[in-house]
Amino acid sequence: FAGLADVSISEDIPVEGEITVPVGSRSPDEDFSTLDEPVRDTIMRDLKAVGKKFVHVMYPKKSSALLRDWDLWGPLVLCVSLALMLQGGSADSKDDGGPQFAEVFVIIWFGAVVITLNSKLLGGTISFFQSLCVLGYCVLPLTVAMLVCRLVLLAGSGTVSFVIRLIVVVAMFGWSTLASTAFLADSQPPNRKALVVYPIFLFYFVISWMILTFTPQ
Repeated sequence: FAGLADVSISEDIPVEGEITVPVGSRSPDEDFSTLDEPVRDTIMRDLKAVGKKFVHVMYPKKSSALLRDWDLWGPLVLCVSLALMLQGGSADSKDDGGPQFAEVFVIIWFGAVVITLNSKLLGGTISFFQSLCVLGYCVLPLTVAMLVCRLVLLAGSGTVSFVIRLIVVVAMFGWSTLASTAFLADSQPPNRKALVVYPIFLFYFVISWMILTFTPQ
């Protein structure tokens, strides 16, 4: 390389290129932390997230919104609401209706766990808590059906009342089943979807039966 020492570059030749190392500005989200966020903003953000999931359930379509950002706040609220509305519906007048509250919790949460384990054993790609989130949020139509049935029963408990409640419960049962399968179908093997849908069908059928047979004291 001794000959390179005699090579000179004219000052008239412009030097092209960028020799500085670009340093990207830090995004505000990188420094974001809920510890620095006011409690009111945190609560409002969580409430908006729960509300968006409710909207996805009422207008079911193939979406990963319930799976991507899962939470159990919505299912807990729905479970408590449904249990409170079913309380006091025992056929035996000596009972105070207390067991119904525990029955709803056992059916919803234990049933959702069994369905989730069944899905995992069949080769599903969905996580445990994602499945609980979807199954819990899809109880929303049945909770609405329970509210409508309570209002109908205030007007009477005749044949017309039973027919109205039957139509509402059947419609909301189909809505819950279709909504849950719409979110969970893509996470199951194509040749085993029927084995996953059948327990979901039974899960919402039992809840629907409790709502339809509800009779206030």
